[in-house]
Amino acid sequence: MPAVTSPITDSVIHDSIARAVESVFKTMVNQEIALVEKTSTPAAPQPDRPSQIFGSVGFVGDASGLIYLCLTEAFAKDLTGRILGMSPAEVEMNGAEVVTDAIGEVTNMTVGGFKNTLCDLGHACKLTLPTIVRGQNISVAAIKSATRHVFHFESGGHRLVADIQMKLE
Repeated sequence: MPAVTSPITDSVIHDSIARAVESVFKTMVNQEIALVEKTSTPAAPQPDRPSQIFGSVGFVGDASGLIYLCLTEAFAKDLTGRILGMSPAEVEMNGAEVVTDAIGEVTNMTVGGFKNTLCDLGHACKLTLPTIVRGQNISVAAIKSATRHVFHFESGGHRLVADIQMKLE
């Protein structure tokens, strides 16, 4: 007998990503973060935008997709210091690799929390490995035939964008 599944509604996606981001920030960073808005598309690249880091993790199965966490390099360094108990100078001294590892873990844990909700609803899926990309004026292209949800969070004057693109099998 097949497992009973519950639908993945906009409300489920909204609640799941908000809960996942808030939980990771509370556990790993010991910092509050608040969902401030939801849009259907991310902000367009701007020439004066500061250097950014995008972390992404995919999920594959009954529900498949990618979640990108987008934040400035400055916010990523701040989070890294908080997670690892390092001063800003220590984060700088340890270089980009330590920031990459920390943001990879934040992304992995956030997407894992989101995926667990999908699994609890009967949509079995597994995670891919995290990928980190750095740059200026970078953006995430839309995946053909995927539903897109973009959530903007704020914490300590910084913004984190969770860009979710998914398909249901």
